[in-house]
Parts: sequence; structure tokens; C-alpha cells
Amino acid sequence: LSRGDLLHLALMSSENRAAHALGRTFPGGLDAFVSRMNGRAQQLGMRDTRYVEPTGLSSRNQSSAHDLATLVAEAYKEPVLRELSTSPGREIEVGRRVLQYNNTNRLVKSPQWDIGLQKTGYISEAGQCLVMQAQVAGRKLIMVFLDSAGKLSRIADAERVRRWLENASRHTAGDRTSITPRQG
Repeated sequence: LSRGDLLHLALMSSENRAAHALGRTFPGGLDAFVSRMNGRAQQLGMRDTRYVEPTGLSSRNQSSAHDLATLVAEAYKEPVLRELSTSPGREIEVGRRVLQYNNTNRLVKSPQWDIGLQKTGYISEAGQCLVMQAQVAGRKLIMVFLDSAGKLSRIADAERVRRWLENASRHTAGDRTSITPRQG
């Protein structure tokens, strides 16, 4: 597969073999790739983030909701990342077979959502996770959901936040009150 195909599969369908292949084939190999990831995180001010491998499967990879929001905001600046992470599906030829890959976030197919960038994830230590940039009620937002209880709860949580914001927007039309998450 091309690096473009691997990037597409890693971002869209959380294909861990594709993410690992990208790191393994990076100039200098996996160690150089992970070092570059950590360097970029530091440049972005992501103080709580440490990577040990590129797939996200190791519990030794660490981050915070704040750092993930920073990463989403930076990634959103790259058109190719927006396009690949929000595509609903892709067929890839592997040898003589054609394999169908689908986005792990079903919200990208919903007409009620305007998602600019997204990524799902799961490991037992972190639970079901979802980060995304979306336009809701006329506002561009970054949402970070960590340790959702079940496979579908991260999607349900996003739906509840969207509905709450839309309802709040209807009740405060014209009001520019900002919504700030509670600390703690």
C-alpha cells in the first residue's frame, strides 16, 4: 500500500497495522518516528503527552484532554487530515482482493453533523475515546470524549452535547455567551 493509503486507513478506520507501517517505514525507522511525534507534541505545548509507539495501543502513550484538543486544533489546519479522517469509507486493493474499510465514527455519515476532523480510539486503560472538530449551532467546536462507558456511548455523548448546544443556542439567540468546561 502507498503511504497515502496507510494514512487514510489509520485516520479513517483506526487501522493499527497501517499506523505501525507508517512508523516502521519512516526514514530512520520507528524510533525516529516516535521521536518526531514527541518533538511535535512539545512544540505544540502538549505538556502531558508522551508517545512510545504510533498506534495508540500502548497504555504507556499518555495525553490529556487539553493536549488532545490542542492536537485536534493543529491537525484541523491540514486539509488532507480533515479529508481522510472524515471520509465515510474506502475500498483498497490488496493483492487480488478488494477490501472495504469504513470510518469508525458513524457520525461522519450523518447529515445532522458538520465534522471537520475526527479520530476514535480504544484501549482498555483509556476506554472508548473520540476527538473531533465540528460545527454545531454556528460555532466551531473541539470535542474530546475520554473513557466512555460503552462502544456507542462516545457517539451518544457527542449527540447529547450537540443537542444541548443547539437547544441553548435557540434559547439565547444573539447572545454570545461562551461555554467553558467545568474544571476538576
